[in-house]
Formats: sequence, structure tokens, C-alpha cells
Amino acid sequence: MALEDAKHEVDRAVSGLSTGLGYENPFAGVVSFLRRPYTKDVSGFDLAVTGVPFDQAVTHRPGARFGPRAMREASTLMAGDAPYGWGYSPLDRFKVADAGDMAFDYAAVPDVPGRIEAHVADIVNKGAACLLIGGDHSVALPSLRAHAARHGPLALVQFDAHPDTWTDDDPSRVDHGTFVYKAIAEGLIDGSRTIQIGTRVEIEDEAPNGITRIDARAVHSGTDVGARVREVVGDTPVYLSFDIDVLDPAFAPGTGTPVCGGLSTAQAAVTLRSLAGVNVVGMDVVEVSPPYDHAGVTALAGAHVAYDLIALWGWNRT
Repeated sequence: MALEDAKHEVDRAVSGLSTGLGYENPFAGVVSFLRRPYTKDVSGFDLAVTGVPFDQAVTHRPGARFGPRAMREASTLMAGDAPYGWGYSPLDRFKVADAGDMAFDYAAVPDVPGRIEAHVADIVNKGAACLLIGGDHSVALPSLRAHAARHGPLALVQFDAHPDTWTDDDPSRVDHGTFVYKAIAEGLIDGSRTIQIGTRVEIEDEAPNGITRIDARAVHSGTDVGARVREVVGDTPVYLSFDIDVLDPAFAPGTGTPVCGGLSTAQAAVTLRSLAGVNVVGMDVVEVSPPYDHAGVTALAGAHVAYDLIALWGWNRT
């Protein structure tokens, strides 16, 4: 069926073919995430994917501004198949849109967080879940603000090589290493309901607040991450933030602050599948930096993670 459909399906992003798996040739046509329809009005959609191509808050290598474009391109290879291991197809079950990228003035950096918050709020207030693709990790903070305004204080499940808890009490600063500290300080997330997975840097714990950490070595040693996450977050609405640098540079070289000793793409996939049933209400995939990528493997990993997140979000809603 897929080969037959590929003869006539093209440009699904703008042709109005908006439901079910997509059988368009992956190497042709208008590129949207998983061949979903492009629309700026997500009313009536269950979930919207949107890009925030911002990377002016990095501490090392830039380039994550090109992440949304690269992940969209990588995702075209996956549009014809359900995500492996989930047992259902979220694209057949839910109406998913690509809301495109957020517009902003790249030279007006202090204005960007407010624009992100308003952009995400517009999506969630129309009843659609939001999957944000970045962009550096600073984009998570305004996304959390928009989600907390709708759902109340959230639990945070964070996949990351870094805790992102640097002390920062200056509201004018935009920094990808401070979003957890600021989110706790603002009451957006509950520290006792926050769990960080894959961390592997030595850092003074400046904002413990009851945060639970499962470092990369614990993941490698076989810790039951799914069980621990459930224990920590309970029934609290969850925001899941996935920094691609949680993966070892062998699997994700295209990122701004790579750290050796990380998770493999296989470990990440199994771990995300183990979270089925957690009440995810918002999510992001960030820090994919194509200029430092090789053979598109980091963008491919990011797109796979994003598809798994859609499946995870939909698990309780099927």
C-alpha cells in the first residue's frame, strides 16, 4: 500500500492530506514534521509540533537554531511507520499539526522568552498539546511558564547531561544552563517532583530542592528508570524536556555541549517506552546543532525522540 500511495501522495504538508501515516517519498516534497499539515491555527488539533530556532543562550557551540529544520527533514523517513515498540500509531489516532517556527527578532534577545511563552500559550489554550523543538535549552523555561499557567505547578522529567541548576536571579538573563533553577524559583515546577536522567557533570548542587537524579552511570548499570520516575512524579502533570546531549557524543555529536559517557539511542528509546502511563502534558526536544552533526545522526536521534514523545503523550489518551 505504501509504495502504491507514494505514486500520488506529495506535499502532504500543504495538500490537505492530514490524517494517518504518510506514504510520501521521504526525499521529496514540502518538509514538515512527520508530514503533518502546516497550520498556524491549531484549533481542532490534538497536538502541535512547533519550532523555536533560537540559540543565543548557549555557553559553548552555537547552531541549534538549525535544529528544527534538520529534525523535520529527518522525520520524513518515519512518517510511514508507527513508532516502534508502542503498539499503536499516534498519527492514526490523533490529529497532529506542524505549527511551523515561531517568528522573532534575532537581535532582540531579551524579548524572545516572552514571545515563546505567548506562542506556546496560544497553542495550549486552543486545546492542543505542544511539542516544542529547539533551539537551545533556554526555550524550555518560557514553555514551562505557558504550561504551568494552564495546568498549575508541574512535575519535570528532564533528560540531560547537565542539571541546568546554575544560580541566576537576574530576570533579564537568558541562559540555557539556568532553566531548572528559575523554574523552581518561579513555582513552575515542584522540585520534589523533578527527576533528571543521564546527568554526568560535576557541579555544585546550587538548587537541590528535592530533585532526584539518575545519572548516566546508574542508567548504564540497569536502574529501573520507569519505576523511579513514576515514584517521583506520581499523578502530577508532567513536562518532559529532552536535551539531546543526554546521548553520548558517539550517538549525538551535533550538540553544543557534548559530554562523554552518555546514553545510547537504544537506551533512550527503551527508557522513554518505560514511561508509558506518565501524565505528560508538555514536552520539548532541544540542543540539536546540525553544524556539528555527522551524517545527520543527531537530527535523526532528535526526530526519533520527538516521535516517541508523541506516542508517550498519547498513551493515556488512546
